[in-house]
Amino acid sequence: MEELRRPASCGELVRVFTRLSLQGFGGVLPIAQRELVERERWLTKAEFVELLSLAQVLPGPNVMNLAVMFGDRHFGFRGALSTLLGMLGVPLVLVVGAAALYAGFAENPMVSGALRGMGAVAAGLVLATALKLMSTLRANPVGAGAAAVLAALTLVAMVVLRWPMVWVVPGLGAPAVALAAWRLGRRGAR
Repeated sequence: MEELRRPASCGELVRVFTRLSLQGFGGVLPIAQRELVERERWLTKAEFVELLSLAQVLPGPNVMNLAVMFGDRHFGFRGALSTLLGMLGVPLVLVVGAAALYAGFAENPMVSGALRGMGAVAAGLVLATALKLMSTLRANPVGAGAAAVLAALTLVAMVVLRWPMVWVVPGLGAPAVALAAWRLGRRGAR
């Protein structure tokens, strides 16, 4: 296995996170995994999943939380600001420009069809990333079987029963954390 690299500077963080944000316009998570784990080799798959797991329970967009934690890990507050600049700077300018264009073409059926198609592509990219990262479940203390059951219960609760996420996350998250703590405790007792 190749040795992991470290970002050389805050400037490199800005450059990589700008490239990342521009590639994944509307669906950055799959691109973040590819850039940080495969291309830059700054994280292992397991480290990426660990950061993403923490990012998901914090308020705000998952990838932004992941970027801030990653930047902070390497360069402190300056690194966190650098990753934010990379994630938001150029995309903000592009979105403002696109919004101005969209105002003039919003009624065009081709434009609305293209936007629906982009939504399907983004969903496919997220699913592909989940499948790619599934191998890390082997080392997860919850275990692949219990994780699959929790994922199915989450899907049923949110899609079928339409329960709000504010109830689903603590309702299923608390038992998952308790199960992980119990299994980790058993491993430590051996």
